[in-house]
Amino acid sequence: MPTMALLMITFGITFSTMTVITANHWLMAWLGLELNMISILPLITKQKHPRSTEAATKYFLTQATASSIMLFSSTLNAWQTGTWDITQLNNELSCILMISALAMKMGAAPLHFWLPEVLQGTTLNVALLITTWQKLAPITLLYMISNHMQMETTLLIGTLSILIGGWGGINQTQLRKMMAYSSIAHLGWTMTAISIAPNIALLNIIIYMIISTPVFLLLATTSTKTLQTTTTIWSFSPAAATLLTFLLLSMAALPPLAGFTPKLLIMDKMIMHKLTPAATALALFSLLSLIFYLRTTYLMGSTIPPTTTQTTALWRLKTNHNQLMTALAPSALFNITIMPALMV
Repeated sequence: MPTMALLMITFGITFSTMTVITANHWLMAWLGLELNMISILPLITKQKHPRSTEAATKYFLTQATASSIMLFSSTLNAWQTGTWDITQLNNELSCILMISALAMKMGAAPLHFWLPEVLQGTTLNVALLITTWQKLAPITLLYMISNHMQMETTLLIGTLSILIGGWGGINQTQLRKMMAYSSIAHLGWTMTAISIAPNIALLNIIIYMIISTPVFLLLATTSTKTLQTTTTIWSFSPAAATLLTFLLLSMAALPPLAGFTPKLLIMDKMIMHKLTPAATALALFSLLSLIFYLRTTYLMGSTIPPTTTQTTALWRLKTNHNQLMTALAPSALFNITIMPALMV
């Protein structure tokens, strides 16, 4: 891709997200989300392959539908209350429609159907962008209207997302689809907490982004796309395999790693709000996600000497893994040390 085109796309994605984050008016927020969608489409279609075209089409149709629902919701609220202010979403029907539209934009269940297919049709770097940066704008809008949300609605979406995210990830051998279902499950925890503890919900999604970013970068650098190829990582980069193991275990919310911290805080808040049965159900549903994380880490560790690999090593480009490990060292340190620090 030409440098000028890449700069324009980067500016569009960044500027549109900043527009939504700083918006006070629903039309400005809608405009920012539309610009955000248009800016990322060229990145999805950069590969000259039918799957990338299919992924871009699914992404466009889903985002356009969600934007239409969002515009209808804000118009209905303005008709009933006389204001376009984002923080004044007082109409109950408008609030439910807005939550549904933003959940569809992020890929939360039961409106998650597009996310695994889109990620499978793109590169790992674009998949990283969709599962992290593209969630900032909708999450910010949810945070701004959190005072008007009904707890039952967000709890239902969150529970379905955790259940479907864990159940769907078990059946996957493609790492991009597995990470898509992982994103759905983590988004479920955020949706569960957004109405009862918005700050903790924001902390949860930020920690997920910090952990998932090096995971995608490691997978992209080592050309790892399936579970089978994870067995060859240790043979040419033990440091990458070790770091990836810790990051995946942290995403699985295994204590005392960083990913366990927001889950613990969310369950604590749910128990304080007399939602102990729901918190117990969410903890049990999250065990489904733990299964495919542990399966991936087991496959990576199954070829550590003296055990030899049982699969044919694929041809790979030579990359400088030392530079990559140096760049990802702060993330690894954050991932390992944040939980003991909070416990103190």
